[in-house]
Amino acid sequence: MEKEHLEEQQGNNTAEENLTDKSEESEKVAEETVENVKDTDEISEEIPELDQTKADLAEAKDKYLRLYSEFENFRRRTAKEKLSLISTANEEIISALLPVLDDFERAAESNKNADVESMREGFSLIHNKLKNILEQKGLKVMDSKAGMDFDSELHEAITQIPAPKKNFIGKVVDVVEKGYYLGEKVIRFAKVVIGT
Repeated sequence: MEKEHLEEQQGNNTAEENLTDKSEESEKVAEETVENVKDTDEISEEIPELDQTKADLAEAKDKYLRLYSEFENFRRRTAKEKLSLISTANEEIISALLPVLDDFERAAESNKNADVESMREGFSLIHNKLKNILEQKGLKVMDSKAGMDFDSELHEAITQIPAPKKNFIGKVVDVVEKGYYLGEKVIRFAKVVIGT
């Protein structure tokens, strides 16, 4: 009997252990279910944030593409305007010089039977007209003369000769071609001979 009682007690203990294990498993499942529900809530909260992020990304991408295409159009337009400006930049100066060309042609026609003095006078008038037109457009003659110090930013030394006087060593001895400014910019250096 004792044996039966022991077996019965062991059976009860096993049943209790099974119930305890099952209740622990149930608690775990319940906890997991609660966690899953929480995760589902978080996911459902994250979905609108994800949709918003995607919308923001699409908007930024659209802005970038528009800005890029606007820049490309601006670049093309600027390049086209620059080419147009370069091709027509000389139009104004050439139009201003056409009367001088006409004067040279008239002088050539009338000088067939003219004397030397009238030819000189005609060419002097044409020279003055041309000079005045260029000065109106901003051309200035560079002040270069014998005895000046040589300045490499204004002068171009084409040759060196022995100085005629000691005070001409390293200075301009002769000006072969005048130099010119256009506004404040040197457009042609004066070609000079310097003394050594």
